Amino acid sequence: MRLSSLTEPEFHQRVNGAGIAVQTGPFIFRVRSSIPSVAKGLHLLYADYPLMPSNGFVDFDLRMERGRGLHRMVHPQVRFVCDGGSPFKPLPISHAYPLLEWGMNWCISTQAHQYLMLHAAVVERDGHAAILPAPPGSGKSTLCAALIHRGWRLLSDEMTLISTVDTTIVPLCRPVSLKNESLDIIRDFAPSAVFSDIVPDTTKGSVGLMKVDKHHLDRVKSTARPGWVIFPKYAPAATARLAPRSRADSMLELGRNAFNYGLLGALGFHTLADVVDQSDCYDFEYSELGDAVQIFETLAASRSS
Repeated sequence: MRLSSLTEPEFHQRVNGAGIAVQTGPFIFRVRSSIPSVAKGLHLLYADYPLMPSNGFVDFDLRMERGRGLHRMVHPQVRFVCDGGSPFKPLPISHAYPLLEWGMNWCISTQAHQYLMLHAAVVERDGHAAILPAPPGSGKSTLCAALIHRGWRLLSDEMTLISTVDTTIVPLCRPVSLKNESLDIIRDFAPSAVFSDIVPDTTKGSVGLMKVDKHHLDRVKSTARPGWVIFPKYAPAATARLAPRSRADSMLELGRNAFNYGLLGALGFHTLADVVDQSDCYDFEYSELGDAVQIFETLAASRSS
């Protein structure tokens, strides 16, 4: 059963009551909130995800609560609560839905240590994954969004989950977070893309979430092998260009982009070394998405041949 099996009134009633339990990749989140924008965002973006029993096992029990005291009436706020604790300062209530998505990222990155977790987008073609680690502002999520509208499969736009048992990459497949100019760029590049309401004036600027097409979700249990580690960088007016990068330097940079590399110790080192050993490593500079996609097509064709 998927979330879309609920009518909109049923959906809102459940979010306000027992909660909506949704599975995304290997994790189950139960979300409860009386804030309309939270229910609206979930109903739109997670319609095609598996709906789990509200009273069953969940990995993370989440509440999006209205601020307390005077903030309930003056400058209303929202609090993110996970398993009874509130790890973040309250935000304006208009930021409720982005805060939920950021909070879900926090839950995974701080607790899912059965995986080596990298701060990187990751997409797949023909069983091989392209890991795209990069700092904010580098065009990582924009590139990821473009690729998944041109035949690549989304594993994650934000977090690469690597099995410490066999180095396969586990799909997370949550909505793609885009900011500021990237929103219009992807709307032009992929007119069929579906977005949540755009929320302005967040700490990241204007933020919107892009819905994941159902065909990606249908393969959410299919893992991928490492194929490429590509460090993207958007540069205005730049010609799209790949430059080989050494595996040693790539491993060092991936370690810096990992959430739990140090925590995993030797296991993290050997897992990351195996990933890099299986991957072709590059720096990638681009400005036009069409050119960027063509270079990725060439990479995929080369790997297949």
